[in-house]
Amino acid sequence: MGQEVVAIVMAAGKGTRMKSKKSKLVHKIYGKEIIRRSVENAKKSGVSEVIAVVGYQKEQIEEVLGDSVKYAIQEQQLGTGHAVMQTAKLLEGKTGKVLILNGDHPIMRPETLKNLVEESNKRGESATILTMVHDGVIPYGKIIHDNEGRIKEIVEHKDCNEEQLQIKEVNLGMYCFDIQELLVALKNLTNDNVQNEYYLTDVIKIMYDKGLKTGSIVVSDNAEVLGVNDRMDLQVLTKALQLRINTEHMKNGVTIEDINNTYIYDDVEIGIDTIIHPNTTIKSGVVIGEDCEIGPNAYIREGCRLADKVKIGSFVEIKKAIIGEGAKVPHLSYMGDCEIGAKTNIGCGTITCNYDGFSKSKTIIGEHSFIGSNTNLVAPVTLGKNTFVAAGSTITDDVPDDSLAIARQRQTNKEGWNKK
Repeated sequence: MGQEVVAIVMAAGKGTRMKSKKSKLVHKIYGKEIIRRSVENAKKSGVSEVIAVVGYQKEQIEEVLGDSVKYAIQEQQLGTGHAVMQTAKLLEGKTGKVLILNGDHPIMRPETLKNLVEESNKRGESATILTMVHDGVIPYGKIIHDNEGRIKEIVEHKDCNEEQLQIKEVNLGMYCFDIQELLVALKNLTNDNVQNEYYLTDVIKIMYDKGLKTGSIVVSDNAEVLGVNDRMDLQVLTKALQLRINTEHMKNGVTIEDINNTYIYDDVEIGIDTIIHPNTTIKSGVVIGEDCEIGPNAYIREGCRLADKVKIGSFVEIKKAIIGEGAKVPHLSYMGDCEIGAKTNIGCGTITCNYDGFSKSKTIIGEHSFIGSNTNLVAPVTLGKNTFVAAGSTITDDVPDDSLAIARQRQTNKEGWNKK
């Protein structure tokens, strides 16, 4: 076989600090499971194959990932080295590089992983470790270099002497190895330690003692290598991802009035000069044009496409809505499974009645139309161009172009009725 890059994602641990009936790896950040994000990041970096090492609550992991990965089973958790040993049969016969990643580090940038592989190849290293420089005291293994800059070994924090404790470069548990050299090193791993576990960090010393090149790359953004152990970590990573996504949109010409209280999921497209007001949620896959105004307190759900100069106001929810240029849904409305034409105005309190208890149906509103306040549009229904719907109407039949639709009972006053 030719040179390739394979990723191993470690997903066999218990993660008991999450205090949950579920595996911590199936908890979600911004609508995606932690393990799904970790695998997707690996795939986006350009790997040809992902192997997930599963064990504890593996059924939950397999339900999320399905057949998108290959699986290696670690029945007993006997250390990180032991976990990687379970992938040996899947790696045999391959040449190239293997990335070893943590399943609970879901906001790694694919570009960081791609750079790790490229630098490892460029330097001709058999092992390249992703590391972090940290001034504080954290219980991570310390990176020990020789005079030539090669890594001699990784010393666990609890085993460090006073001099080693001063080292600021620490191990993150993410590696790029030459596949064949890793397979050889794994055969030489022992569990001769207090915990009787096989440590992947020992592979570095085995390779170094063999005379192979070993090095490190210091990550440029410490936030992206944060892991999840408990629900507080989950919140920290959610906030970090939120700020990253919002910042990218602002760099691309979008005004976000309150970066901390705007929730934009992955894979959202927003045109320049669009303004997003606070407390707005925009779900994955939504496309918003230029010069739009969204919120505050708006909920833009899946399947929405907004053309230029659209206004979505306060307390509005839209779902699978295609909205034409310059149309307005200013406030207090639900518009689901619908198409709204250009320059159409949707009055306050309008809803599309799109679900009959069994299936969803569609509402189509033509361009240059006006929907009066407190209108119910009972789908399936089509309103033509330049239509006008009187406030308080419940529309159940199609409305032709240029028509006024009134669907409400004539008012009747019963004098003296309330006294009775």
